[in-house]
Amino acid sequence: MNCQEIKNRVGIRTVLESFNIFPVKENQRIAFYFALDRSENVPSLSVNFIKNTAFDFGTGKSYDVISIVQVINKCSVSEALEYLSRFDFTAVNFEEKKGSVVQKHYEIVKITEIKHPALIQYLQHRKVYEQRKLVTEVLYKINNKKYFGIGFKNNSGGFEIRSKYSKLCLGMKDVTLIKNDLNSNNEIILFEGFFDFLTYRKINTLNDETADYLILNSTAMFFKVENTLMAYDKLFLFLDNDDNGKTVRQMVEKKCRNIEDCSTLYIGYKDLNEWFCKH
Repeated sequence: MNCQEIKNRVGIRTVLESFNIFPVKENQRIAFYFALDRSENVPSLSVNFIKNTAFDFGTGKSYDVISIVQVINKCSVSEALEYLSRFDFTAVNFEEKKGSVVQKHYEIVKITEIKHPALIQYLQHRKVYEQRKLVTEVLYKINNKKYFGIGFKNNSGGFEIRSKYSKLCLGMKDVTLIKNDLNSNNEIILFEGFFDFLTYRKINTLNDETADYLILNSTAMFFKVENTLMAYDKLFLFLDNDDNGKTVRQMVEKKCRNIEDCSTLYIGYKDLNEWFCKH
């Protein structure tokens, strides 16, 4: 596929989601994201889903799906094309009719327990196969093509989908809050992604945890849970050791009391699951 075909067929939202980047606010046509190349408090990157392009009001730079990958991965055009080749199925299917926007949506075909050998192998590779009952196998269609992945449900009914080749969200993006009836100490454990949650459950083999669990599914979702976290008496943080994780950690520390930063357990590794897989 050449550059123009990639620009026409690969959806900009899907590309951004593959890097765990999600909008701060949006409507049907346009969404605002934080800048790709710097930290900021007010989102300046405007993404037009109709044109499949983005514009940074802070720098005046315009982006397409190829240049977005180049900026984030700090790579060449050819390397960006190689990265984008896996998203061939996500053709841009927006049409403007009488001032409205029509989008061809995904379809969830079937939800079952984990059975597919490829998904079993992936869970084994991430060392969390024993926790497979906490996730599901999701068979879905995009543009009438069938795909499958490991699904983790969020509070809005959407599914985080992961496999060796896929990282996306089907449905509305949201956090996942898991309440524990035994939570007499009013404690909560905060994770960035669900594989860290599965890893924690694997490590805690007795499953005697009495705290609630909150999985952000993206650091961009933190704004939705700030007040929720403030209501707890004790917070345990299992956030990533990267800039996004550090930013969320700082925001939690400003707003909440009695915090235990558990990322010290896996210093030198991106997250809890990466550390666990290396040991």
